[in-house]
Amino acid sequence: MGRIFTVELEGRSYRCRFCRTHLALPDDLISKSFHCRRGKAYLFNRSVNISMGPLEERMMLSGMHTVADIYCCCCGQNVGWKYESAHEKDQKYKEGKFVLERGRIVDETSTEGCVDDTRSDTEDS
Repeated sequence: MGRIFTVELEGRSYRCRFCRTHLALPDDLISKSFHCRRGKAYLFNRSVNISMGPLEERMMLSGMHTVADIYCCCCGQNVGWKYESAHEKDQKYKEGKFVLERGRIVDETSTEGCVDDTRSDTEDS
C-alpha cells in the first residue's frame, strides 16, 4: 500500500471526528437541513480526503437515489455519502453533492489541535 497524501484546507474547516483530517470548507456548505440514521447531516458542494464505496440504490426520505458511501481516506471511518443520481426531477440538485454526517465531523480552525513540537527534551538550545 502506498503513502496517503491529503489536502490541507486553509482556515476554518469541517474535519473527521476520529482523526481530524480535513473534509470540507464552510464555503462549500449548501444546507444544514439533512438527516441520516444517526441524526443531523450537512450537504456540501465539495469534499476532500475521502474514498468512495460502491454505488447502490437507496431509498431516502426524499425518494430513490443512487449513492455511494464516503469514507475518510486516513482512518477509514464512514463519514457520509455522495449523491450520484436522483430519480425524482425535484431532487436533481443533489447530484454530485456530498452529505457529511454531523456526528462524524467537527468544525475547527486549521490551527486547533495541531502541535509541531519536533524538539526532544534532551536537545541543547
